[in-house]
Amino acid sequence: MSAATTPPGADLPEHPDFLWRNPEPKKNYDVVIVGGGGHGLATAYYLAKNHGITDVAVLERGWLAGGNMARNTTLIRSNYLWDESATIYEHSLKLWEGLEEELDYPILFSQRGVLNLAHTEQDVRDSIRRVEANKLNGIDAEWLEPEEVARVCPIVNISEDIRYPVQGATYQPRAGIAKHDYVAWGFARRIDQAGIDLIQDCEVTGFTVIGDRVTGVRTTRGDIGCGTVALCAAGHTSVLLDKLGVRAPLQSHPLQALVSELLEPVHPTIVMSNAVHVYVSQAHKGELVMGAGIDAYNGYGQRGSFHIIERQLAAAVELFPVFARAHLLRSWAGIVDVTPDASPIIGHTPYENVFVNAGWGTGGFKATPGIGWCYAHTIAHGEPHPYVAPFSLDRFTTGALIDEHGAAAVAH
Repeated sequence: MSAATTPPGADLPEHPDFLWRNPEPKKNYDVVIVGGGGHGLATAYYLAKNHGITDVAVLERGWLAGGNMARNTTLIRSNYLWDESATIYEHSLKLWEGLEEELDYPILFSQRGVLNLAHTEQDVRDSIRRVEANKLNGIDAEWLEPEEVARVCPIVNISEDIRYPVQGATYQPRAGIAKHDYVAWGFARRIDQAGIDLIQDCEVTGFTVIGDRVTGVRTTRGDIGCGTVALCAAGHTSVLLDKLGVRAPLQSHPLQALVSELLEPVHPTIVMSNAVHVYVSQAHKGELVMGAGIDAYNGYGQRGSFHIIERQLAAAVELFPVFARAHLLRSWAGIVDVTPDASPIIGHTPYENVFVNAGWGTGGFKATPGIGWCYAHTIAHGEPHPYVAPFSLDRFTTGALIDEHGAAAVAH
């Protein structure tokens, strides 16, 4: 079998007592990936699987997948408006559909569909436009009238006597959820078997630079030489770029989410609403998983403001009166990095051997396998994969923006 078809680690023994090694960093690697979340792990996996590149270190300043990967609401969909966004997210969704078998690990991928509710005449026009755009891109999408919404999700309140009556919804049947921790563990297990080093408690504090090349990264566990650097640090990407003297249009914000106590299975799909600003799904164990928009202030703290929680709970009860007596179990926050056009930045930096993957805002989890595939291609070939070429940093000087604010008005 070729490097492109042989699973990483197929010829390496399993570790009987743990899922992956915890090695000391070597002095040099061909590729250093900064960030051990979903995107960093998926990139390492596809570097090995698709390109046969295994002299790789994944550096994580905390514990593996302890950042946004473990602090999101696990929604997976591809029903974005613009061709560029739809392409990368649909590529990712197709990978999700075979990922459990490929990783040989139970990621609990459940395709239960997503409803994006419309509450105003403008919502309806925008939603129908998006459905038609999705169909042109070969993405499953439907427009549903309120009665059809109730058939898909009977607990949604479609009464006309509420603040924002439901006037319909877009529906993507193939959308779903997965268990975020399991996804990270599945990728980590495979890349460790391929001989790639996962190095935890290893914060990057600076870089060594000669001319327009970075020759190494400075870390809390010593200097590490490298041929290529791939940044996958989500909300802290701007901090790392500052150390390189590179300015990027990124702002970091807390993004909160919460779960309820365990409930009987009553919520069969995912429901999102921009107007009342909430989205709700039910996890495999029974918790309601709820999210809303980002906190308005910039920051790097993994906690947010109470008023955001209060508003999203009020919105959830308005849409789902059946949940009015449910108890909140816990809340948390991630750190999301957002761009002026609500689309990611992927590709080259001014340094010839430094690549950046950032700016996913609230949509990074669903892109995990797709961006791993495309970012690995970009690193291996030194040129952007066609699916991510439109998301280059220089679009903010050329004006070729990909404005997905309609998709990002509520966390997604």
